[in-house]
Amino acid sequence: MARPRNFSRQGVLEKALPVFWEHGFADTTLQDLEAATGVNKSGLYAEFRDKDDLFLETLRYYIETSGIKDTLTTEPLGWDNVHSYLKVALGCVEGQKGCFATNSMREFAILPAEAHSIVQNSLKPLRQLLVKNIEAEQPRMPAGSLADIVMTFFVGTSLEQNLATTKTAGARKVEGFMQILRSL
Repeated sequence: MARPRNFSRQGVLEKALPVFWEHGFADTTLQDLEAATGVNKSGLYAEFRDKDDLFLETLRYYIETSGIKDTLTTEPLGWDNVHSYLKVALGCVEGQKGCFATNSMREFAILPAEAHSIVQNSLKPLRQLLVKNIEAEQPRMPAGSLADIVMTFFVGTSLEQNLATTKTAGARKVEGFMQILRSL
């Protein structure tokens, strides 16, 4: 007879997220995941097929719970929401750098193939929400073009947080970028 689980799937995902975020997919070991989650190898493999599956589920969990979509649907729509979205690139969770989904893209060549579609599919609705926020401000430039520029800035800022930079420096860049956007 199988022993009952002493953990929740969500709890494992919550605890695995900072490990994958800090070390990346390749450098996260099963031992790291066991230590962080408090679940042994057999328990993890009973819930997840392998490390790839745990990573994919962690990525999905992050996208679903990050609050980025909520940030972009706050009424009234407009530049304030875009500004809040860009600040997420400085660090979504206390102690973590950048955005987990964006940071994961650094390892796309070695990630499970499904990770590509998870991230790509998460970007489409974000772009649509950015377009709606930008359209609400009636800029002179096409909202779709500005949304693309905003997303590119977000990715760059998020990745830059992994370098020897400070949140203060990143915040200054976000503020300067927002000044430029508001003038367009």
